Amino acid sequence: MIQIGTAGIGNGIDTLPEMEKAGIRIAEVEFVRQVYMTNEKAKLLKPIAKKHKVQLSIHAPYYINLNSTEKAKIAASKKRILDSCERGHHLGANYIVFHAGYVGKMTREETFENIKQQLLELNDKLKEKKYKVKLAPETTGKISVFGDLDETLDLAKETNTAFCIDFSHLKARLLGKINYEDVIKKIKHYKHIHAHFSGIEWTDKGEKRHIPTNKKEATELLTLLNKHKVNINIINESPNTWHDAIMMNKILKNI
Repeated sequence: MIQIGTAGIGNGIDTLPEMEKAGIRIAEVEFVRQVYMTNEKAKLLKPIAKKHKVQLSIHAPYYINLNSTEKAKIAASKKRILDSCERGHHLGANYIVFHAGYVGKMTREETFENIKQQLLELNDKLKEKKYKVKLAPETTGKISVFGDLDETLDLAKETNTAFCIDFSHLKARLLGKINYEDVIKKIKHYKHIHAHFSGIEWTDKGEKRHIPTNKKEATELLTLLNKHKVNINIINESPNTWHDAIMMNKILKNI
């Protein structure tokens, strides 16, 4: 099954009913700069999302680096993730998406091991607090940042977490030379996949910014996902996420 939704839920109270009317069944709450939502607001929104049949996920703040050389920055990063998990638990969200960290002056192997250790500790915290959410480290768009496809899948396997495949980020890392079928063949055996998609601009260093979704490219991706019978939720991260999510849902209906 393929489901397509939006990045952001507005104030939630008014937006969630509109999502149901538009046929949108998934949405991601965006904590871009900070975890702005209170637990009380999360508890209020949970039954509204359930009533209107919208499954929520969360994108944790961007200021996360589980591979920092400074212990204080790692502690602050873990707090941002755990705060996102707490809100997600009260929202009834499933995935907590985040960018795991920077490589810096370390090797990619050292970076992997450091981030792995932090995720194992976070898993223990989730069990302790009984938060019913799944950590989902995301594939990232800048070449120098940790999070290519293999690193992300290997990390999830070794830490027993979920993951988020951002197809646009992968395209930017590969400087536009992405083969969607090759990516899909690596992930299609998973029971369920959480993903992001939109248009993307890049430089020789990778991702520059998200741009409106290209209809032709969206059709190519959705056709391949349908061909391989992939069970996937795709959050559209275009600057016009509502418009482009609806466009992609129309494409999907015609495939």
